[in-house]
Amino acid sequence: MDAMRICFYLWCGWMAIWLLWAIRTKPTERRESVSSRLSYTVLTVAGFWIMFAGDVPEGWLRIRLWHANVWSTVLGVAITAGGLAFAIWARFYLGTNWSGAVTVKVGHQLVRSGPYRWVRHPIYFGMVLAMAGTAMERRQVRGIIAVLLLYAGFKIKSKIEERTMIATFGAEYDDYTRNTGGILPKLRF
Repeated sequence: MDAMRICFYLWCGWMAIWLLWAIRTKPTERRESVSSRLSYTVLTVAGFWIMFAGDVPEGWLRIRLWHANVWSTVLGVAITAGGLAFAIWARFYLGTNWSGAVTVKVGHQLVRSGPYRWVRHPIYFGMVLAMAGTAMERRQVRGIIAVLLLYAGFKIKSKIEERTMIATFGAEYDDYTRNTGGILPKLRF
């Protein structure tokens, strides 16, 4: 079995876990509009399509960036697995507050433990990291574009979430933003 197929199966396993956990969440109090959701969903879906579709046109998207070697292959699979594991860990900590769309749940709680100590959007961080690992194994221009599209989609979504969380939690969330990173952990020296 080749490493790209392993990355694909890791993503499929992640999706299965995600779908199972989506069954049990708190009821929604407030949800974003459809147009708001489309603003980032188009980018994230495009990122996944470019990475995994077999019918991506021949040409510059398929330009090989480096040749396969054992180290880049092992590292690509390991980064994919690590990023997905981080996203699962974050999803576990978020618990029943999770939603695929930007929402406020009934009895919504601000989670600041686990991976949320370091980054406000650890699920996005884990998924972008996993996509970077998969891109490393893909070794084509389209891998880099997929990572950039996914990051751009999550950046837009995180901005919408930030406004929603500030409106919901006020000063507590504002304090949280000063002490943690957004999608990427805040570096402290």
